[in-house]
Amino acid sequence: MAPPWTRPAEVRAKLGRKWQSGVLLAAFCGGQPFEPLSVPIRGPAPGEIAERLGAVQEWVADWQRAERGPIRVEYRQIGGRSVGSNLVPCRAWLDSYDQVWKLLGVVGDVRRLTELTEATEAACPRLVPWVRQHPMRTLRVADRWQRLLATVQWIDERQLPGMYVRQVDVPGVDTKFIEHNRGILTELLDVQLPSERVDVGAGDFERRYGFQRKPAYVRFRADDGGGWCELTVRAEDFAAPPSGVTRAYVLENEITYLASPCPPGAMLVLGGGYAVPVLESLRWLGALDLVYWGDIDTHGFVILDRMRQRFPRVRSMLMDRTTLLAHLDQWVTEPNPATSSLEFLDGAEAALYADLVADRLGRSVRLEQERIGFGFIVSAMLDGAGA
Repeated sequence: MAPPWTRPAEVRAKLGRKWQSGVLLAAFCGGQPFEPLSVPIRGPAPGEIAERLGAVQEWVADWQRAERGPIRVEYRQIGGRSVGSNLVPCRAWLDSYDQVWKLLGVVGDVRRLTELTEATEAACPRLVPWVRQHPMRTLRVADRWQRLLATVQWIDERQLPGMYVRQVDVPGVDTKFIEHNRGILTELLDVQLPSERVDVGAGDFERRYGFQRKPAYVRFRADDGGGWCELTVRAEDFAAPPSGVTRAYVLENEITYLASPCPPGAMLVLGGGYAVPVLESLRWLGALDLVYWGDIDTHGFVILDRMRQRFPRVRSMLMDRTTLLAHLDQWVTEPNPATSSLEFLDGAEAALYADLVADRLGRSVRLEQERIGFGFIVSAMLDGAGA
């Protein structure tokens, strides 16, 4: 077994961890004077010199070779009557940034960071402190730093109200580039832009920096479309229900939405999964007889719960135990069941949801809309008036 004495490689590893943390580069970029770094060297005890003379000689030679590079080695005298007095390494020193860079083999990286800092100074001077505080992150995106700077500069200088992100016109930059680098662009733009141009409470990149978001659309059918059978409109423009509509059904499955009968005075809205935020903007839905029909599974009840937070009077349809048990041969497995605590279900809904979460009816039971017999739909929507 090799003796547990410190080797030059351990000094390099220790300084390598400092390099990876960014501490050394941040100090260098910030213009801090270099404070000599020392690493204690664990060496042989006096009694080991005679016992392991060959190993001691090899170990000392290893440090003598290291001295020819950037490491300065401090020695101390040990020994006694049996082996005489001997000088052995006791501490390794590095006396400058250049010595550290040479030891770690990162001279090229430091040179590259200096170039990136200079480019930042020329394009977006306000970002220079960010670079100095985050040197390692800057190096990790060195291959695209110029494009990041150009994007930030373009948004700062040329963005106009009402623009989409797609209109950012920088060579080599498209919406995919902005999407993939959204995190670092957010940090850079927060520094570069005046505070009045940053909505720190916004939940997405577009709203945070005043870009237009992709519009939300509502797709619906109505009993009397006045010449049309189906429409898709922007949610922001959908200010009132179609004339004569007093009831709205929200359905999740597209084919079921297209095939289901539309009762007189009603409209069918395609929910399409977790579309509650889109429907929330249609405040007039709350004044209608609102019916929600989703899959009988845990996520179906989560969506119903969210709908009811916004529209307290919404009723569920075909999301009951009777419908579920009538379609035993159509059950499938829900991939990733929810387990959230839901507050807005009625008693029967909450009991069924609890059974699904606890697997009391089977493992991850799910009954999808499209697996329910069509006669059930006709009965619920026409004969039962959506009850």
